Amino acid sequence: MKNKWTALALLTTTQFVLILDSTIVGIALPLLGQDLRMDQEQLSWVHTAYSLVFGGLLLLGGRLSDFFGRRRVFVAGMLLFALASLLGGLASGGVLVVAMRAVQGVAAALVAPAALSLVMTIFNGDPDRDRAMGLWGAVGGVGASTGVVLGGVLTDWLGWRSVFYVNVPVGVVVAVLALSLLPHVPPSGARGFDVLGAVTSTAGLGLLMYAVVESSLPLGGLALAVLALFLVVESRSKNPLMPLSIFRKPLLRAGNTIMFLVAAAAQPLFVILTLYTQYVLGYSATEAGLSVVAISIAIALTASTLGGRFVSRFGLRATAVTGMTLITAGAVAYLRITPASTFLGTLLAPELLTGIGFGLLVVAVTIAATAEATPEEAGLASGLFNVTPQVGISIGVAALVSLATTVTGPASSPEALTAGYQAAIMASAGIAVVGLIAAIVMLPRKHAPKSLKEEAHSAV
Repeated sequence: MKNKWTALALLTTTQFVLILDSTIVGIALPLLGQDLRMDQEQLSWVHTAYSLVFGGLLLLGGRLSDFFGRRRVFVAGMLLFALASLLGGLASGGVLVVAMRAVQGVAAALVAPAALSLVMTIFNGDPDRDRAMGLWGAVGGVGASTGVVLGGVLTDWLGWRSVFYVNVPVGVVVAVLALSLLPHVPPSGARGFDVLGAVTSTAGLGLLMYAVVESSLPLGGLALAVLALFLVVESRSKNPLMPLSIFRKPLLRAGNTIMFLVAAAAQPLFVILTLYTQYVLGYSATEAGLSVVAISIAIALTASTLGGRFVSRFGLRATAVTGMTLITAGAVAYLRITPASTFLGTLLAPELLTGIGFGLLVVAVTIAATAEATPEEAGLASGLFNVTPQVGISIGVAALVSLATTVTGPASSPEALTAGYQAAIMASAGIAVVGLIAAIVMLPRKHAPKSLKEEAHSAV
């Protein structure tokens, strides 16, 4: 493809905006709540509505891009995202804000898997594929913390509505450029659409995300039952939404398993760190956001410059194992926190270890999770790979924040809070060790499958 790097820039920009949007609204919630007279429970739904719908619809969104065309679904999703952002910014009541955040989640669930499958299509068989995947992985590390910082700046200078309005021109421009820059991939929707599979998968994933948000075991049991029903439906469907044969692909299984574990281990560290810096060290919200910028920079630089090269030279297994080892070491180093810790003395080193490790790992597991997918399965594989970290993050954050709260107990002293955060960090390190073992056991010892070697040959 002639303009492959321009197309990649467009797609990575989109991924950056989607990840940024998961955090940018959070820092604006106090002013939003004051302006629209929303209580804390209502405000929590401004964040929850987006993540709940996004996670619940990702699998369906990925399959829709296969059936109806990736560029078509991508453009439709970006325009819907821009419209929801505009209406969210214009909202005069809390109900409309929450509703538009949910619509943003629908749009993001259409765009995210379509974008990744388009990257796979553009760089299919291309010697620069590993480098492209590295750049794709880099934006993920920058988006979340940038959202916290940018949200603070926009809210302070332009008010809470600006965190919605900022998406409008981006969404429209990206949608227009996509029509000329992105390739048209013929849809594969002639065989019919698995409506029952779509309903059960969306209901099951949505219930699972909601169960985690509400810390409800009954809801969790119901979610698992619906997901089990989904698997039964897929095993009997002539044209399944998610052919179960896709799980026979060993690299896809490995990539998604490891990504689930690292998401459950690393994202809670991000959350625990921001809580620790605010409640123990006394940082403001903006200072807390700035305190994790080192992680984002480390992820971005490592993924974009070293990740693809590591995979090309040493293979998927060595790259993933190195990444998980550094993430584990970073988690262990965080255990040194005290009520008197400083950023330079205690936090910077583990941030760099964690960031570099994640930058290496995300490239390896992204390639692993998508390498074996056929062209007809690209959207499905992308959707599945987007679902995996969403579920891992939700479960990990809910479980580890709950653990920190339990260990802290009714006390609110810096020492008690620090003890709670240390317990959560220890659990995070334990999950990271499991991820390390999974990388050693599940990924092939050899450098890479033959097809990947050919693609990666000149990535260095």
